[in-house]
Amino acid sequence: MKLSTEEIKKIFIDSGALLEGHFRLTSGRHSDRYIQCARVLMEPNYTAALCGHLAEAFKEDAVDVVVGPAMGGIVISYEMARQLGVPSLFTERVDGKMTLRRNFTIEPGQKVLVVEDVVTTGGSVKEVIDIVRENGGKVVGVALLVDRSNGKVDLGARVEACLSMDVKSYEAEECPLCKAGLPIIKPGSRAN
Repeated sequence: MKLSTEEIKKIFIDSGALLEGHFRLTSGRHSDRYIQCARVLMEPNYTAALCGHLAEAFKEDAVDVVVGPAMGGIVISYEMARQLGVPSLFTERVDGKMTLRRNFTIEPGQKVLVVEDVVTTGGSVKEVIDIVRENGGKVVGVALLVDRSNGKVDLGARVEACLSMDVKSYEAEECPLCKAGLPIIKPGSRAN
């Protein structure tokens, strides 16, 4: 089911997922805006609608399996896989390295859709793509709830995002919010 840009934005606003302040992102960069996708993903109807929008873009790709990084990609991987009628996997960090665990496997030649909640620099997604390729899988694309780079991050694969935003982020040393003395918040699932 395709959604309009206005419908997608309304979901993020109604769920309270768009936040303003001074944030340390998972990448370590700082920003004055943060998208808390967990607020969207706690609502099954919102999750189904957004993943349905993305699944529509990949329905002709004969996806064999969907994989996303823990934590942000787990719920999205499950719902995308459910809508595409294929298995769902997730990767996890072990000693700082992204890996497949729990006897999850990607078979050589499998067509894999990589998913994630939010991309700023694309680091976690690139790690998942590397795992897929190391196991002989073929990445058919990347599905994102939010692309904070507004399409500037090159993931080496086709990318479809529900919402693309040009949100400025800064290295900590260059952050004007730090220089202004604003307290910083580290939302999300990983401490930096």
